[in-house]
Amino acid sequence: MSTGQAATWAHSAPPTPTAARDTWTWAITRPAELTAARNDLRRSLPAGSSPDDVDRLLLAFEELASNGLRHSGAPIEVRVHGCDRGWLVDVSDACPEQPPAPAVDRDPSLGGLGLHLIARLSVAFGWAVEGSRKHVWAALLV
Repeated sequence: MSTGQAATWAHSAPPTPTAARDTWTWAITRPAELTAARNDLRRSLPAGSSPDDVDRLLLAFEELASNGLRHSGAPIEVRVHGCDRGWLVDVSDACPEQPPAPAVDRDPSLGGLGLHLIARLSVAFGWAVEGSRKHVWAALLV
C-alpha cells in the first residue's frame, strides 16, 4: 500500500471475543514497559502457535501500543484476547478526542506507516470511545 492510499480506521467498537481462551492485560507508562509486556506476551502464548502468527500478533501489539504511548501519552492499557480463531488486540488511552490517523503522502523513511501495516495484517480494525477512553483495536486470524 502506498502512503497515498490511507487505510481508513472506522469508528466502531471492537468485536466481542467469543470462546476466549486467554486474556492478557498490561498497563504501560513508558517504552521499557512495552518491551517487557511484549516479551511477557510471547512467553504466555500457547505452545505450538505458528511462528508466523506469533510474529504478526507481536507486531500488531508493538505498533498499536507504541502509537498509544507516542501520540496519546501514558498510561495506556493493552489487552490481548486469545480466541479459537485468532487474537483481538485492544489498546486504550485517555485521549478520546484524538482518533488514529494513518500517515498519508509521507516519505516512508520518516516512519508513521504502522497503522497501514496493521490494516494489512488484520481481518478487522477500528477505534471507539468508551467513557473517557479511546480504544484502537485489531483482530488477527490464525
